[in-house]
Amino acid sequence: MKLKVLIIVLAVILFVLFQSVYIVDETQQVVLTQFGKVIGEAKTKPGIYFKIPVIQKPNYFAKNLLEWDGDPGEIPTQDKTYIWVDAFARWKIVDPLRFFKTVYNETGAQSRLDDILDSEIRNKITSYPLIETVRKSNRPLDFGIEKKTEDASRVLDIINTGRNKIVQGIIEQARPKLADLGIELVDLKIKRLNYTEQVQNSVFSRMIAERKQIAEKFRSEGQGEARKIEGDQERELKRITSEAYKTAQEIMGKADAEATKIYAEAYTKDPDFYSFIKSLDVYKTSMDKESTVVLSTDSEFLKYLKGAER
Repeated sequence: MKLKVLIIVLAVILFVLFQSVYIVDETQQVVLTQFGKVIGEAKTKPGIYFKIPVIQKPNYFAKNLLEWDGDPGEIPTQDKTYIWVDAFARWKIVDPLRFFKTVYNETGAQSRLDDILDSEIRNKITSYPLIETVRKSNRPLDFGIEKKTEDASRVLDIINTGRNKIVQGIIEQARPKLADLGIELVDLKIKRLNYTEQVQNSVFSRMIAERKQIAEKFRSEGQGEARKIEGDQERELKRITSEAYKTAQEIMGKADAEATKIYAEAYTKDPDFYSFIKSLDVYKTSMDKESTVVLSTDSEFLKYLKGAER
């Protein structure tokens, strides 16, 4: 009987000891409560701690970074362009006591983060034109065409703030509000920007029109360049033809002069033979079997024929 009582007593003692001990690891911090009320300071260092069994309860909170992923929302910019904005943030619990008293747990914190961050994102986006939210700097864009800087300045406006500064402004506005909840907003980024369907159709139409305009400009410049090349080719062809004709005439003139010189030298050696040959050529070209020529017998033209009759 005494043994059974001893065993029961030991079991009760072990149960009480087990219920009295709680462990906090490196990734946790604990707020101890008694009947729902906070007891003492938060336990933020890892180790073994004690509490009153059953009456007191340890409430565990993460010490590392936590995620907030906002729902995409349709927001109008300052220039009345509607866009879908999808953002995310990283946060952590830096004051567990205040966190427990204000939002109680991470589910409540996510709800408050939705309210605060969505509101601040909307306020900032609506305060700036679309181009300020989309671009980070005035870096010239590469359109894949010549004169990139000129075309970029024509298509896009110059930004004064940029998306990075807008995001930083959201963080600065949201941090004090979240600090009242025991939360530190570590970072926030815009994950995705997109036009609404109606605006997309308008933007695509404008992009198509701009591409067609640039293509037409290229075609016009290409045709002008083609006409210029054709004109240069025509002028070059005429120049070559003229020079070739000039050279040919000079060669022909020199050849005729040389031939005349040779003929003259040859014919001066026997003038009578030259006269005879030339007369025969004339007879051949001017008379045939059907020709009738009436000349005096004393004609010089027929002297070689008269000689032939003798």
